[in-house]
Amino acid sequence: MGKSSKDKRDLYYRKAKEQGYRARSAFKLLQLNEQFHFLDDPNLKRVVDLCAAPGSWSQVLSRKLFTEDPDKENTKDKKIIAVDLQPMSPIDNVITLQADITHPKTLAKILELFGNEKADFVCSDGAPDVTGLHDLDEYVQQQLIMSALQLTTCILKTGGTFIAKIFRGRDIDLLYSQLGFLFKRVICAKPRSSRGTSLEAFIVCMDYSPPKNWFPELDVNKSVTEFFEGCMVTKDESSNDILPAWVEEDRVIAEFMSCGGLDSYDSDATYHIDDDLSSNIAKISLDPVQMPTNPPYKKALELKRSGKLTRAI
Repeated sequence: MGKSSKDKRDLYYRKAKEQGYRARSAFKLLQLNEQFHFLDDPNLKRVVDLCAAPGSWSQVLSRKLFTEDPDKENTKDKKIIAVDLQPMSPIDNVITLQADITHPKTLAKILELFGNEKADFVCSDGAPDVTGLHDLDEYVQQQLIMSALQLTTCILKTGGTFIAKIFRGRDIDLLYSQLGFLFKRVICAKPRSSRGTSLEAFIVCMDYSPPKNWFPELDVNKSVTEFFEGCMVTKDESSNDILPAWVEEDRVIAEFMSCGGLDSYDSDATYHIDDDLSSNIAKISLDPVQMPTNPPYKKALELKRSGKLTRAI
C-alpha cells in the first residue's frame, strides 16, 4: 500500500490503509467470512495462508484468531503459518516461511510447527502476474491452485476448509469437478470488494473428504496428474487399445454467490467524503502501512541511482 495518487482510486484502498491492512484484499477475506463464518469457529486453531505476501490475509487471520478472541487462554494452542516465496515483514502471532509451496520440505516444516497435527483451514490469495491474455492467465492461475491444492491435501484435516482465488472462464467447470472429488461442498463466491470488471472470484471448498484408500504425498518429480492418480480418476484406464464409446459428461457448475451485504461499499463506485468532515481531510495522503521488503523494481532503482541504467537506442 504505497503513498501515491492511487489513494483516491477506490474506497477499499483507503479503508485498508486507515485500518492498518497491507492490501485492500483483506476485505475480500472478511466478506467471505461474513457469508461462510469459517473464521468464527471456536475450534479453529491451526491455519495456513499460502502465497501470503504482502500479508493482508494473514493480518485478518491474526486479528480474528487472537485479537478478537475474548478468551486469552484459548489462544495458546492457536498457530498461523504464512508461506510465500517473497519475504514478508513480521505480523503479530503469525509464523512466516519464505518457501516454495510445491516442495516437500515446506510440507515437513509446516507439520513440524503444528506438532504433526493437521490444519483446520487453508487459504490462498495467490495469483500470477496477469498478461491480459485471458486464456493464458486462467491456465496459469489454475496451475497455481492445483499446486496449492496438493499441499493442502497433505496438511488439511478431514472436515477442513480450503479457499483459493480463481479466474472464471469457459473451462472453470473442470476445476469445480476436480475439487468435488475432495470436498463435499464447493461454492464460487464473489465479494463486493472484488471489482465487478475482474474475472476474479474465490472458490470456497468445505468439508474435506479425501478417498479412503488415497494417501497424498508431495514429490518434486511427480506431475499434478501423477499426484492425484487414484483420486480423480474419471475415465477407463484399461489396457485395451480399443477406445471406449464416447459419452458426454454433465458439466459441473458450482453454486455462485455474492459476499458482502448491500450496505458494503461498491469497489467500482466513487464515493464523496462526508460533508461534516473538514475539507482538508480529503487532501490527506496516507502513509504506507508497510514498506515493500523486496520489491521487483528494487534492482532497477539501484542501477538508476548509480547511473548504470540507460535506455537502449
